[in-house]
Amino acid sequence: MGGPPDHRRHVALRACGCALAGLLLLAGCSSGGAAGGTAGGKTDGSGPSGSAGTPGAPRGAGGSAPPVLPAGTAGPGPSRTGPSLVPELDEAKLPRTAAEARAVLARIVVDERVFGPRAVRATPFESNPRRWPVLDQDCVWQTAALPADVLATSTRHFRIPAADGHGTVRLDVTVTVHHDREESGWETARAMEEVLRCPDQRLTSHETLKNLWGNGNYFGDQGNAWTEDAFSETGEYVDEAEGGGPAVYTWSQSQFGPVTMAVAGKGAAGFPTQELTSLIVKGTSEMNLRAGKALAKEAP
Repeated sequence: MGGPPDHRRHVALRACGCALAGLLLLAGCSSGGAAGGTAGGKTDGSGPSGSAGTPGAPRGAGGSAPPVLPAGTAGPGPSRTGPSLVPELDEAKLPRTAAEARAVLARIVVDERVFGPRAVRATPFESNPRRWPVLDQDCVWQTAALPADVLATSTRHFRIPAADGHGTVRLDVTVTVHHDREESGWETARAMEEVLRCPDQRLTSHETLKNLWGNGNYFGDQGNAWTEDAFSETGEYVDEAEGGGPAVYTWSQSQFGPVTMAVAGKGAAGFPTQELTSLIVKGTSEMNLRAGKALAKEAP
């Protein structure tokens, strides 16, 4: 999602997200046990890993309706592989206004410290909170006003500067707050459909995503016990301004109640893919834990 894209249906695409979901599950266990889950988002001019005001950010509304869960429930039950890491949503804590949603968002979104001492803020650092990325019919990211189902959204951009034989690594974090679980589910559905419709996507005049493929796992599917809905996409990131070959691109998105959280990673020559995955796990797991603290019921 590199910035804010659109919304959800339970569509299984392909198989790369399972490994990432497993890493997220482990991260959730190591950083707080059953207190929360783990997770991952699009951004300003950074494509499916973005922000609320530039190509390649969180997604808008549309797609097929997802299963609507009963109020106060977090999912259909624990995964077959172990206990659920998804806490119970407290309906009384759901934001009702844009101001309340911004307060919740501020408690969830992360800064550069979660990615370690090498990470720095990019310029620009945050997306326009009043804008929302939309993937047009030509598979080019444009921006539009926020749709009615979005109360608040933000994308932050980080970099790991080139050093030690590797190029610049880009990390984009997106958090979007909707009115309820159904709306956040639609966002995930749209993200899935966009990959099917546009395996190649133009982010900016010089940035492109190519050969995208994705994987969606609703709660309880393929060992997903860490988020109500998991979606990931993988492909190649090409920055024509920098030259050179394509780099690894990965987007990981999760959901807790009305909130979607995503991290997009754009690799670079000389930077290990495993290390990029680790950074994505750090961001998504931390945001899932924070979402649980902000919106879950108190533990008995």
